[in-house]
Amino acid sequence: MSKKTTETTQELTYTQAMKQLEEITAHLQDPNCDIDLLRDYTKQALSLLKFCKTRLTQTDEELKKLLAELDDE
Repeated sequence: MSKKTTETTQELTYTQAMKQLEEITAHLQDPNCDIDLLRDYTKQALSLLKFCKTRLTQTDEELKKLLAELDDE
C-alpha cells in the first residue's frame, strides 16, 4: 500500500478519505490484486468508512443546529 493510503484518518479531510476509498476499490477490483494485501486494503477501507460516517454525522448535526438557530430568529 502507498504511504498516502496508510495515513491515519485524523490527518485526513473527508475528500481525501473518499479518494483513498476509491483507490482501494480500484485495487480490489483489479484481477491482479495481490491476495496478500487484500486484508490490509479491507482493514484500511473499514477505517476510512468509519471516519467518513463520523464526519457525515457530525456535519449533519452541526447543520441541524444552524438551521434550528434560523427557526428561532
